[in-house]
Amino acid sequence: MTASRLLVRRTEQWFVRQGAPTMIEGYGFLSHVLLRMLPTLAFVAISSLVWLVPLGAAGYGRWVLLAVVLTSTVVVSTLLSLFVRRMPVFTRNRTIAVLVGYALVPVVVPVLQEAVEDTPDSDPVQLALFFAGIFAATWLAVTYGLPSLLKAAIRHTLEDLRHSVTLLGRALPPLLFVTLFLFFTGELWQAMNRLGWSRLGLIVALFVAITVLAAAARLREEIGRVEHDLSPSVLSAACRGTPLAEVSLDEPVEARKLTGAQLRNLLLMLAMRQLVQAAVVGLALFGFFVVLGLIVVLPETAEQWIGGPVAYARWLPDVPVALLRNATLFAAFGSMYFAVISMSDAEHRQQFFAPVVEQVERTLAVRAVYLAVRSRP
Repeated sequence: MTASRLLVRRTEQWFVRQGAPTMIEGYGFLSHVLLRMLPTLAFVAISSLVWLVPLGAAGYGRWVLLAVVLTSTVVVSTLLSLFVRRMPVFTRNRTIAVLVGYALVPVVVPVLQEAVEDTPDSDPVQLALFFAGIFAATWLAVTYGLPSLLKAAIRHTLEDLRHSVTLLGRALPPLLFVTLFLFFTGELWQAMNRLGWSRLGLIVALFVAITVLAAAARLREEIGRVEHDLSPSVLSAACRGTPLAEVSLDEPVEARKLTGAQLRNLLLMLAMRQLVQAAVVGLALFGFFVVLGLIVVLPETAEQWIGGPVAYARWLPDVPVALLRNATLFAAFGSMYFAVISMSDAEHRQQFFAPVVEQVERTLAVRAVYLAVRSRP
């Protein structure tokens, strides 16, 4: 392998670790995605053999079989992970073998279970739908680097918690000014007393969708700004700490148009960081409103606002369920408000949104250098 090809390969691995695998040139299902899905698919396929272990068996035989299946699952998945790191090329025959083998598992397992037991517990249709759902979720996670993005989100969440005093001290006062007086509205307590948790979850999902749409609109502006500033100094600064750190750049690099998958990948990168920051603020708001409600809203007051019997939470018998739902509603609304304001307001943008955009800007700059190196003879 030539030095330039090795540099390109290491840069592609860097994209995968950063949660932006779609930046790899020629990125596709057969060339990249299916290969990285292989450990997870093997884990699911082998672990499904647990259904063949008779639960009613006496003695230690059942536990021995379970141990053998679980050990085999871990060993095979680990070996396949090491195999995938070498980035081999999947031939057409290997691709067909993997897809056919995975598709046969939900068919073979019920047959083997029926041979082992007289009354099998697994439904072939449900098992096939389960395996199809696992395949789709794995495809989505691998295509857009969701595991790496999740790790980065957790790491930045811990950093945010270290600086939680600064974060919450700047974010909470304007949010409380917007939401505090609405918290003591009797009509809202009546609605929350009757509203189920499933419907409340749909409202929270609506707030999340608005946050993602706002991040998508802001992302296009940031991409346009970065693509207009690809000078050698900017690119060299972005490539520090990457495999392209030693690449010499004498002239500006021409920007390449992003594909739809690449835009979605960057949107996930941006939205996940925003949602993590908003979640920190939302948890603080939830705790604040719960404590405030326990202090101010007495049981008689809650019954008067609701206009009837007060429903109490099962896991907290002395806490009205309307209080918890109100706190959840205002926490979700406050998180969305914080995320949108942090992207639009100048002061909040510098404090909260600028660190989030830096990773997107760096990824785009490294991609520009990567494409330039890849096109060199």
